[in-house]
Amino acid sequence: MAEAEEERGPEETQPTAPTEGAEERPAARPQPPGDLFVEPLLHQFKTRRFFVLRPGTLKQAIKDVEALVDEEVDGSVHSIWLTAEVDHWDNEKERLVLITDNSLLVFKYDFVMFNCDQMQRIPLNIIDRIAHGQFSFPKNSLLQREGEGLRVFWDRLREPSFSSRWNPFATDFPFVTFIDHPVRSIGDAFAALCDMQTFRERLKEAAQKAHAMKPFPGKANGVLVLNQRIHIQAYVGLMSLIGNQNRLGYCMARGNIGF
Repeated sequence: MAEAEEERGPEETQPTAPTEGAEERPAARPQPPGDLFVEPLLHQFKTRRFFVLRPGTLKQAIKDVEALVDEEVDGSVHSIWLTAEVDHWDNEKERLVLITDNSLLVFKYDFVMFNCDQMQRIPLNIIDRIAHGQFSFPKNSLLQREGEGLRVFWDRLREPSFSSRWNPFATDFPFVTFIDHPVRSIGDAFAALCDMQTFRERLKEAAQKAHAMKPFPGKANGVLVLNQRIHIQAYVGLMSLIGNQNRLGYCMARGNIGF
């Protein structure tokens, strides 16, 4: 009998058929190594710290900035966008942007205190160029930036002064530069709200219409859309390096600070 059982050894490794009425459990699904989850979980943790993601925050913010729209000057609101602005020193700053009948409105909104700190109004009929593409810096610059941006120009004949280029707080530049907001990958709703390609198309359509309805003296009737590098004339940028790495231009939960 022992010899017979040894001969049947290979057959004993086969699974036995379940008996009638027995519960059949699905085979355990193999789990990938834990380190594969680290990066997605870390990214999710970081993005969830943005106050704009808190329930009701974005809705209240949109309500607040829409109340600042002057219908006599701006007309009706066409679309609302969540984005980030990059200034001439490569500093990122969280922004809400509205496209209306006559204006491009850029809001600096405090998502913590529910307050609009600053508003920039750009008439659509003076916009003459919209450029999009990778970023570039001077040859000897220590800075670099991944991804694409979008820059809106409205005075091609006016160049920023030397003092403005070296003043980190200067606001008299004849252009504004946007990039994707970091929360764009949270879900479909935020992906649509932060979509730079659709924003570019909507802005071009609105500006073309504004040019036709209210031509600006000395401006060609039309908007050029250019696929070209977006140049930032910054060299060292220690302030932007620290600020961008720590997202200081965004309203975020910073954690507890104590001594």
